Amino acid sequence: MPWLRFLPLNGYFNGLKSLVAKADHIPEYPNPNVEAPLGEPPLSQDIPKPKLYDPYNSSDSSVKTCYLDKEEKIPAPSLYAYDGVPQYMPDPSIGSHSIFGIRDDVCFDRFGRYGPYGFGYKLVDGGSDVGVDTESSGSEAVWEKTGQINYGQIDWGDVQERCAAANKHRFAEPDPDTESLNFDEGKKGRIAVVIRLYTGFQWTQLAVLNFRAMITELSLKSGGEYNVHFLLHVKDNDTPIWSDDVTVQMLLDSNVPPEFHGLVTFKPPINNPALRGVHGVFRSAHLPLQVFALQHPEYEHFWNWELDMRYLGNWYELFDRLGHWADQQPRKLLWERNERYYVPAHHGTWENFTAAVEQYTKDSGKPGVFGPVEFPERGQLRYEQRGGSAMPASCLANPDDPECGVGEAADLITLNPIFDVHGSAWAFSNDATGYGKTPPRRCAIITASRLSRRLLMAMHEQVWRHHHTMFTEMFPASVAFHHGFKAVYAPHPVFLDRAWEPQGSAVDKVFNGGRDHSTSAVGSPFDLRNEHNFKGATWYFNSEFAGLLWRRWLGFAQLDARGKTGHRKGGGKIRGGKAEEESEASSGRMCLRSFLVHPIKFESPDDKK
Repeated sequence: MPWLRFLPLNGYFNGLKSLVAKADHIPEYPNPNVEAPLGEPPLSQDIPKPKLYDPYNSSDSSVKTCYLDKEEKIPAPSLYAYDGVPQYMPDPSIGSHSIFGIRDDVCFDRFGRYGPYGFGYKLVDGGSDVGVDTESSGSEAVWEKTGQINYGQIDWGDVQERCAAANKHRFAEPDPDTESLNFDEGKKGRIAVVIRLYTGFQWTQLAVLNFRAMITELSLKSGGEYNVHFLLHVKDNDTPIWSDDVTVQMLLDSNVPPEFHGLVTFKPPINNPALRGVHGVFRSAHLPLQVFALQHPEYEHFWNWELDMRYLGNWYELFDRLGHWADQQPRKLLWERNERYYVPAHHGTWENFTAAVEQYTKDSGKPGVFGPVEFPERGQLRYEQRGGSAMPASCLANPDDPECGVGEAADLITLNPIFDVHGSAWAFSNDATGYGKTPPRRCAIITASRLSRRLLMAMHEQVWRHHHTMFTEMFPASVAFHHGFKAVYAPHPVFLDRAWEPQGSAVDKVFNGGRDHSTSAVGSPFDLRNEHNFKGATWYFNSEFAGLLWRRWLGFAQLDARGKTGHRKGGGKIRGGKAEEESEASSGRMCLRSFLVHPIKFESPDDKK
């Protein structure tokens, strides 16, 4: 693990007493003007006051306010943020806030992020019992306007349905005959966020807080633009969930907190005695999502989400900005951009990155991918047999038009590059069923993604008509690749725990170490021999830094084992926690810019198993 020779960064752990305006911010890394790691920042003796954070379109008069109670006396709360950034907090090593229009001049502490949803006050008062024993100076500002809301009797299913009903006039409805959405009178499409739940999941109060935040920020505060659903995988195939209401209620009572019961859809059991069969959740996790999409024609897009993902920031700002950005991406050289990490310290601006991709493509001597990919046994979709195409008419008429695809809704948005698995040594690269010879394939690691209804229906048709399927993380991207759907990798901010040197170029060399400076083929970072490089990143399935950073931000003391032995083997010394955050020498509790963290397998050290 050569990355262990790089020194760990300290700036992530600076707190509220170190806040500075973005214009005065000195990132510890990447920064050619300083030598990381940096020491302690200058401190203020005062804790600043947080402000309401509102990333919504407040000028849209059509949005009806949504309430937590039927009497409409408790409007959905807002989260809080602090103006400024902790001095020396690193900038993203991969991806960007600014290209999406996500604010990076504010930071979030644990009370501003989760206090509106029950963090920081007692369970008997309708809170969560979480955070009550952590450093809390100035946290009372979070409840000045709303008070500490009692969540004890909330039924989120009812709350979400009332919100959707109040805002029904804003959204397209499916035609009863064709199930196609009618986008008349400027109406918008709706988006489902489908969270993959399973029997036996160990709910904690911190998990409850996360999903309260997600429902509030995505559904209620947007006026029903999003709806959150739990898709429950019942592992026992003999459980009579389709014929026995008593059993269904017992399953809900045993596996889901009462406040979320109204959001649960049961996933049909599938026989999978080998635990890795073609129809298992590990191998074909999108099969139930395809069925869910069939049952819910009212949604235009579906975010497929996992239980162990957290977001520092407002969920709506993340999903909305990523969606709008992806919809504006041109199709020319899109697949080539998709297969590369954007490393700002190496590539410079996004415009420089796109120019570099164009040059890499020219130097390769191969034409860029554009439109459907032909190969034997591709399996035409029915609309293709009738002469239809997933490509916009303007793109078919003029493939070289630089505006081709601009304004076209993305069928697939991924949160990691979409790479060519051939020769990549990715573990599941050859796991395709029913095609005869192995077809050309694309993949995006981690299943968190936004899929259009038409892409899910194409995947469904490939399964039931052509008996084609692939490993979970490969199937959506490959179907989009084969049939000319618009797929986009959104380079959201990813942080590294160490000062990789040389700055920028070292990160690019490793994370774009595949064919033609990409993540594809030989040298891919997704090669089993290379995946250790993600351990110090904030977003990857084997990340160790994500959990360490998240728990410190929540206020828990823990071993900061970021020395030469890495994270996994323990060691280091206890850092963080109430005593350290309250000490005179401390910069206070942590405050971080918005970014995704994954995986979070446990949050409180007491929950580690």
